Amino acid sequence: MRSVRVWFKKTGTAIYISHLDMNRCLSRAVVRAKLPLWYTEGFNPKPYLNFLCPLPLGQEGLNEPLDIRIEGEMTNEEVRSSLCAVMPQGIEITAVTDPIMKTAQITSAQYSINLLFGSEGTASAFSHTADEIIKSGELVAEKRSKRGTKTVNLCEMITAFEIEAEGSLAKIQTVTATGSASNLNPDLVVTALIEKTGLEPVSRSISRTRLFIEKGEAFC
Repeated sequence: MRSVRVWFKKTGTAIYISHLDMNRCLSRAVVRAKLPLWYTEGFNPKPYLNFLCPLPLGQEGLNEPLDIRIEGEMTNEEVRSSLCAVMPQGIEITAVTDPIMKTAQITSAQYSINLLFGSEGTASAFSHTADEIIKSGELVAEKRSKRGTKTVNLCEMITAFEIEAEGSLAKIQTVTATGSASNLNPDLVVTALIEKTGLEPVSRSISRTRLFIEKGEAFC
């Protein structure tokens, strides 16, 4: 038995698949792919699947990791080819690798955010004001967790933030805390900035592009 790390994209209408349904979807997919799966023990054996950092509903993932366990001599390329043949629309297998780093090492994630405003002037005003807010080091919001709701300074969980206006779009590149120790949904950052500026976009889209471990090294 060995672990393999499956890398996939989640785009299009698939972004509206909840984490629970995503688990069911990929559980069925790995069975349809006829992989030599390793099953959990107990009264109800299931194939081992471990989503390392589940995506919030409505967000794209361009480089998402999933760990599975297989038995036998099947190569990583054979696993990739078998999975590609059975994936539903919106979920694309990009690579299958041997796990190098542990889930617990993940500390942050990079996001690409596009906010569409009604005019170029509004997008420019939002970008300028949002940049000043983040640079000030203080963006307070109510953050929910399993322990309840508390007031936090979101800037303390943001390690990088760049924003620019391009026509009616405000384009953000940011890195926020992600992992077992601390986690910040970038949608909360966007919502807090909208409330602070008073400028509401027509639409928003959020894509997670990669995961990092401590000191900014890409997770692999």
